[in-house]
Amino acid sequence: MNLKMENLKNKIILVTGGSGLIGKSIVDQIKKEKGLPISLDIYHEDLTNPHNYKCDITNNSDVINTIEKVLNKFKTIDGLVNNAYPKTSDWGTTFDKISYDSWRENIDLQLNSMFFISQKILETMKNQKKGSVVNIGSIYGLAGPDFNIYEGTDLTMPAAYSAIKGGVINFTKYLASLYGKYNINVNCVSPGGVFNNQPLKFIKKYIKRVPMKRMAYPSDISPAIAFLLSDNAKYVNGQNLVIDGGLTSI
Repeated sequence: MNLKMENLKNKIILVTGGSGLIGKSIVDQIKKEKGLPISLDIYHEDLTNPHNYKCDITNNSDVINTIEKVLNKFKTIDGLVNNAYPKTSDWGTTFDKISYDSWRENIDLQLNSMFFISQKILETMKNQKKGSVVNIGSIYGLAGPDFNIYEGTDLTMPAAYSAIKGGVINFTKYLASLYGKYNINVNCVSPGGVFNNQPLKFIKKYIKRVPMKRMAYPSDISPAIAFLLSDNAKYVNGQNLVIDGGLTSI
């Protein structure tokens, strides 16, 4: 039986950070489901693609101009995925060595930029009386990290990440409550660790804690995001869908 995947047919969906690890998978999944993904990113491999918009989401003027371009061309924005992950060059510094300025800048780059683009696009959706927003959280917005899995590697869990992702999850609930009456649903997806060629020592320790005994792949995350953007999820609002192979269940 040949099942057609057309759950996002003709939907115009903005994806911030659409050229990143998870972003590419989200864009591909939207295409598979017959939607039209608009990728917003500072870096694109292919700027000849008319659906790739060079946009610095940490620059408010850039965001406003990009939204205007999209609306002028497509007249509507049906979905937004807040996926971008801007960060400072010292991201990953251990807690005791993080400077206050670095902490503040990372909050501004990640959480405050998400606030700004969400505010602008949600007002457009409010006028349309329809729309879906999916924010990307993390299991570390729900639970503290197990620092044992980082031992013997150069990796750590950045302190600002937990604060930002915890904020994203609860901000999602705030927006869901505020905009639900306008036929807009706002939800969150919180992945566990996503494979990205991390050190083998880290991977082995991490998967020992996961009931499914592996890390996530971007293709494990993107179908859930597509579902939340679709009309199949039109009564799903204010939820945080955890995709972690069962790690936070134990």
